[in-house]
Amino acid sequence: MSARIVGVGLDLVELARLSDILDRHQRRFLNRICRPGEVLRHSGTVAFVQHVGGLFAAKEAVLKALGTGWGRGAAFRDVEIVRCAADQGPAVRLHDGALRRARDLGVVRVHVSITHERGHAAAVAVLES
Repeated sequence: MSARIVGVGLDLVELARLSDILDRHQRRFLNRICRPGEVLRHSGTVAFVQHVGGLFAAKEAVLKALGTGWGRGAAFRDVEIVRCAADQGPAVRLHDGALRRARDLGVVRVHVSITHERGHAAAVAVLES
């Protein structure tokens, strides 16, 4: 049986705007969007803002691919971005509302790709059944 694409999501994050949010609400913001262990960099660096921007974009892309967006049956913390071996890129674990929605769609695999540069972070997610 061949794989079938059941969802695609894309997101772009402006890092200057995210940096402002992190300056004002870092702990609260990260607790709202991340699961324990997802943030791997130290705050206060450009790499940190890029890392968080990539996480945010990836989570939003997955939620869009699921057709929920955030707040309609799934939350940012329902999508966990997992660091794999250097040659494999990131992986995704779904929890709670996102997992239920994925099961309803027959999703067996979630592919995600994250990129960032000086001003933006972006991610694309593809759901396979």
